[in-house]
Amino acid sequence: MPDTEAQSRAKKKYREKNKEILRLKQNEYYEKNKVDILERRKEYILSVSHKKIKNISQWKSRGVISDNYDELHKYYIDCNICENCNVSLVMGNFGANKKCLDHDHETGLFRKVLCNTCNNERWKF
Repeated sequence: MPDTEAQSRAKKKYREKNKEILRLKQNEYYEKNKVDILERRKEYILSVSHKKIKNISQWKSRGVISDNYDELHKYYIDCNICENCNVSLVMGNFGANKKCLDHDHETGLFRKVLCNTCNNERWKF
């Protein structure tokens, strides 16, 4: 059950009043549990959900517009060949056949999933 407005204000006031004590407790907790916390972070970074969130966030920051980013991500993940030259695509940051999400830079709308080579060729026109 969500907090009432009064409860939210009281919690905020408590946090402001006890900021230093809460920070010290947080640091103490982190030092006691550092190994577990870092291990959980590593697991999360390798998780499918983190990669999905990261992809969608990058697309949005680059101006990609979609009505349904979940469907767009599923399409992107399921697409394994370049829709322009039919080369097999690979996930990653490097290579000629790296998977790229092509979009119109004026409208922001998704066009195709391309290899890095085809995606770069679009910029030459």
